[in-house]
Amino acid sequence: MFKKRYTAPQLLGVFFLSLGVFSGGTYYLMKNWIGDPGALFQIVRTMHLIQRHYVGETDRKKIYDGALKGMVGVLNDPYSSYLDNQDFEALSTMTEGHFGGVGMVMGLRKDNQFVVVSPIEDTPAYKAGIKAGDILLKIDGEDLSGQSLNEVVKKIRGQDGSQVTLTLKRGSEEAKDITVTRSDIKLKSVYGRMDGDGIGYIRVTNFNEDTDKDFGAKLQELRDQGMKALVLDLRDNPGGLLESGVGVARYLVPKGPIVSVTDKDGNTQTESSSLEKVDFPLAVLVNHGTASAAEIVSGAIQDTGSGKLFGVKTYGKGVVQNIFLLSNQTAVKLTVARYYTPSGRSIDKVGITPDEVVEAAGEEGANQLQAAENYLRQQLQQ
Repeated sequence: MFKKRYTAPQLLGVFFLSLGVFSGGTYYLMKNWIGDPGALFQIVRTMHLIQRHYVGETDRKKIYDGALKGMVGVLNDPYSSYLDNQDFEALSTMTEGHFGGVGMVMGLRKDNQFVVVSPIEDTPAYKAGIKAGDILLKIDGEDLSGQSLNEVVKKIRGQDGSQVTLTLKRGSEEAKDITVTRSDIKLKSVYGRMDGDGIGYIRVTNFNEDTDKDFGAKLQELRDQGMKALVLDLRDNPGGLLESGVGVARYLVPKGPIVSVTDKDGNTQTESSSLEKVDFPLAVLVNHGTASAAEIVSGAIQDTGSGKLFGVKTYGKGVVQNIFLLSNQTAVKLTVARYYTPSGRSIDKVGITPDEVVEAAGEEGANQLQAAENYLRQQLQQ
């Protein structure tokens, strides 16, 4: 058996040929992907010039973050944004609906002291006797002077079952250490009660991963208590997860479409309900703060006639965002589709006008709730 031998010039030629093919292929892919490879070079060169020549202090991460924020910012879309570490963590906590921690809301006073705004009921902080107004001085013996609120919150949070020692001062009392075992803190989004005359009341504050499941449980609880009609309060609900909104709508909208979502390429996906019928009178409270997934629920109820809307015109957010992960707990949030109610309405920048317009008056718009309950009483008497 013989092996073919190559000369040095031949090998060099093969190398440059391969390099040329690779470079050309890379350029083609980059052009197809981003449109202008030269622009990418300008970004890289600008970064180099700043680091090489700028006379002031530079923070590479802040520069990268700034470039990415600017890139998304020029879209002039209020719903698209670059999410840095802090933004991404805040969004994840809201949509996931839970986190490992002790269960207390923290604030930063004007004198730069960290204060407990309120302990969340039935959490480790609440059970440990921590009160609103307590000043947090140290975490695990570390003084908190000069730290940001975000840094302090991160130190308080941690894995379920782990412990953290908080040094707290209450009024004129001596500071004392309280050791608390962290647990899985759930951000509640569904609240409910029974009002008079068999009318149930459920308020949904936002739509996270657990909202549709919690809504179903609360609805069943009220049914077991003799509920004959329901007020659904979606006032000041900014939305959240589309899937969760659809999940709630499936309890309240009869068989058929709930929402249709159309993407950039014209592809449409329709989410539907399989519910045979809504077997109780339903009234929905909405206002200018009712947006996104809350408008999906409201629009489906109005279009299908399964309930009646009370309040004032909703916000008008008829677009859908996706979160695209980047790296190091950062992401880009982009508007990727428009949604339409069962009748084919686009409510983006338009909103939903209630069946009965009721301007809020009194504490927390009590007159709007009263109007909804009066309507339900009339329905129950028929």
